[in-house]
Amino acid sequence: MLAIKNNIMAANAARQLGQSYDALAKSVERLSSGLRIISAKDDAAGLAVRELMRADVSVLQQGVRNAQDATSLIQTAEGGMQTIDNLLNRMKQLAEQAATGSYTSDQRTIMSSEFKELSAEIGRIAGSAKFNGTTLLDSSASVSIVFGGATDTISITKQKMTEAGLGISTLGLSTASSASTALTALDTAIGLANTARAHFGAKMNRLQSTVEVLNIQAENLMSAESRISDVDVATEMSAMTRNQVLAQAGVAMLAQANTMPQMALTLLR
Repeated sequence: MLAIKNNIMAANAARQLGQSYDALAKSVERLSSGLRIISAKDDAAGLAVRELMRADVSVLQQGVRNAQDATSLIQTAEGGMQTIDNLLNRMKQLAEQAATGSYTSDQRTIMSSEFKELSAEIGRIAGSAKFNGTTLLDSSASVSIVFGGATDTISITKQKMTEAGLGISTLGLSTASSASTALTALDTAIGLANTARAHFGAKMNRLQSTVEVLNIQAENLMSAESRISDVDVATEMSAMTRNQVLAQAGVAMLAQANTMPQMALTLLR
């Protein structure tokens, strides 16, 4: 019907043009952001799953950093243990030297002086080996490393490498007999030190494996989150091209529809 008051064709063309324009705007928004789900209205269920995955990825990535920090902690402790090992070996060498009968008391006193200084240095190292304010070699307490969730932990036992902990605080080399006693005690102390270093080494290897596993888990979760959340550029470009054509056609048809009432005017002349 040819009418003047209501231009139904123009209204219909305008409505279709609005829909095409909205779809085109959505395609531009998705392509510019790289996301298929930008707000909850795009995919409410997908958004919920995505945010849970992002939270899990963040936890795993922090777990990796926690494990790496723990490795640094152990390396700090193991560095102190290496020096303590060297000092114990030197002390055993001095004890072996003082235990022989070819040295005088004065000479043993000189040896004993160095021996005591080395023992004191071991005590100082045990008290000063710290990571982020935490002492590592003066107690048998443990440090809990958390990764991937509150229930996933690795416990690292600190080692008591003080003079008392190693059993060397009362040793001396003033006589051949005391030097022989020191030799036996130093064998035990060296064994304790080696056991402590083995503990630290095993924990470092475990933490390295943990870091690898956490990185793989985070990578897989990010891949899954990408499939849910990220835009398929090829598909969206096809949709954008279609929407551009529809928008251009809508503009053209709206212009044509707006000329229809003028046809009615020709009948009134």
